[in-house]
Amino acid sequence: MSTPPPRALLYGDVDLNIIDGSAIWAQSMAQALAAAGCEVTLLLKAPVRTDRLVAPLADVPGIRLLRPYEDKLVPDAGPRGLTPEQAVSLLVSRHERTPFDLVVVRGRRLAGLAAQEETLAGRLWTYLTDFPHAVDGFTATAVAELTEIALASRFLLCQTEELRAFLESSVPAACGRSVLFPPVVVVPGDARADGQVHARARLAYTGKFAPAWNTLEMTGLPAALERRGVDAELVMIGDKVHADPADWSKRMRKALDGTPGVDWRGGMARADALRASAECDFGLSWRDPSMDASLELSTKVLELGALGLPVVLNRTPMHEAKLGADYPLFAGADLDSVAEVVARAYHDRSVYAEAAARCRAAAEDHTLERAAGRLRGYLAEALPPAPAGVDAERPLKVVVAGHDMKFFTRLAEYLSSLPGLDVRMDEWEGLGTHDQYRSRELAGWADVVICEWCGPNALFYAKWKRPDQRLIVRLHRFELYAEWPRKLDIDKVDAVVCVSPHYADLTREITGWPADKVVVVPNWVDDEQLARPKLPGAEYSLGMVGIAPSRKRLDRGLDVLAELRRMDPRYTMSVKTKQPWDYWWIWNRPEERAYFERVYRRIQRDGDLAGAVVFDPFGPDVATWLRRVGFMLSTSDDESFHLAPAECAASGGVPALLPWPGADTIYDPHWIHDDAVAMAEAIHATVSEGRFASEAGRARAEVVGAYSLGRVRSLWTDLVVRGKVPVPAGA
Repeated sequence: MSTPPPRALLYGDVDLNIIDGSAIWAQSMAQALAAAGCEVTLLLKAPVRTDRLVAPLADVPGIRLLRPYEDKLVPDAGPRGLTPEQAVSLLVSRHERTPFDLVVVRGRRLAGLAAQEETLAGRLWTYLTDFPHAVDGFTATAVAELTEIALASRFLLCQTEELRAFLESSVPAACGRSVLFPPVVVVPGDARADGQVHARARLAYTGKFAPAWNTLEMTGLPAALERRGVDAELVMIGDKVHADPADWSKRMRKALDGTPGVDWRGGMARADALRASAECDFGLSWRDPSMDASLELSTKVLELGALGLPVVLNRTPMHEAKLGADYPLFAGADLDSVAEVVARAYHDRSVYAEAAARCRAAAEDHTLERAAGRLRGYLAEALPPAPAGVDAERPLKVVVAGHDMKFFTRLAEYLSSLPGLDVRMDEWEGLGTHDQYRSRELAGWADVVICEWCGPNALFYAKWKRPDQRLIVRLHRFELYAEWPRKLDIDKVDAVVCVSPHYADLTREITGWPADKVVVVPNWVDDEQLARPKLPGAEYSLGMVGIAPSRKRLDRGLDVLAELRRMDPRYTMSVKTKQPWDYWWIWNRPEERAYFERVYRRIQRDGDLAGAVVFDPFGPDVATWLRRVGFMLSTSDDESFHLAPAECAASGGVPALLPWPGADTIYDPHWIHDDAVAMAEAIHATVSEGRFASEAGRARAEVVGAYSLGRVRSLWTDLVVRGKVPVPAGA
């Protein structure tokens, strides 16, 4: 029996009668979802007054248009289009009538309302752009609203890496949910520039006319270029003129209608606008400097680049990352700077060709095919297939019980998403504090019980286990030396899961449990989320995550840094951690307090360390933080697994470990060094000999092959659904 295609409901709080970037997004998103294999229902905001954007969608298989005005779906709809409240009401009613697998929305106000609808929770794919792009705009109200949106969304679709990083750093709930969905460029096959500069240079602008878009200033370009010996014409396409301020609107319309050398062609269908642009020589996306801090990437730049046109635009970090810092058509804030770069490229055809090639290359990652590929990956993540051996009519009943789920939450969410599994959580208030009646009820209901931590929860569920049930207990370092394992009736347990071979061996040795019941399922690394481009200079940055208690040995990490800075002062260290005084059970111990006072005093007074160590706040934004970390240090006295070096490797960095017990059962000995001096020498050799990229590639391949989230999920699925255990520890 074939699986039906995913059903997608799409709404953007944008009017498709007006051609601008937001409307183009709605059209492109519908096309990309359909290309990814979805059945798409696109809800329109406003009555169709011009079909320039909706007509091309009518011919795309798999796209259905929902017209609330023409079909009278909203009795009190106003002339300016659906309000966010009306739109959300329609989304909910359509979903309740025939459920959708995903509901894609754009617009912060709209998303905030949708997030309050329980029926849409977990199905929202929210495209976010209209939130503050600066820290001072993030009020407590904004953070609370975006947190609610994030928690209700399966994915937050971010246009750029910069936007994703800023969002995750400002809204912790966005971490792990934020994924990239760059602008989509759909160019007609017959729309291509000829790659030549013509005697009369034409400059193309398409989009809305607004003060911050410098559209009024652009109309002075033909005259400015004429003064530089360039015969030029400005082709302007679009019909949306901002009404505010009123005097600016009047001046803009007058300039469009009466400026010599300006050819205003009004609004056009998107394909026709692209064909008209392809007949020009240059593209324009020059904006007011106030927009340089924007974290959005202009679709216009990519469309013009895909046509083969060089584009004049502002120099921003994002544009430099896309086009290179030496891109020749970066313009300054004034009109003369635009005219200068255009005139230079007009007179020097090699400059023109280089700029056009850069823009064309930048657009290659934004095709409809690339967008559909991204969406297929996200669909596979959100809608995994049913595992073999389950019956959707009689779901496998699974309980996950424990007092602290931080290490298991992502796995529990994945198991909950699998068709044929009914997963319920028994979250205990503390190690031994829980709702005994609920736990007893769940013990009688479940087919499989997973106890996260081998504590009182494991003792409780072992006591009430039925012969036909399976009980899986995950044991951490914390419990191994406590009393609970000694009290556990191991005959009631089907599998004890440890995260590393070393701790599996220790568990068998300390408890005397049968070897075949102690299995190894490693910790997971979210390799997809961590795969982000490193920032320039990351190879000179060391990282440490979590430096309390003292057995994490921050002092050894400082030894490594001091050695490196004697070789090259560019090395620094970033430490992402809670401080020891944030843990009462650490700070109340005199020996712990004395250790950290000594270490912090050293950082202040040691000339090799002062100013080279940065403490970053503890939080879930690890993937963003790792963009500036090249080497992750693991200098502890002991660890059960130590995930940070693996996460760094998955992010494109290099792990560096001292030989704590069991390190060589988790990481290749290539990454393990005898002492701090040897570690520093290996790091410096990697950087100074130009081997950082190759070493990082090797490390990522090893970590992804062993600890990727997909592989670990598969091991857990086999264990839960079929009782299939990995090779017993020590075998």
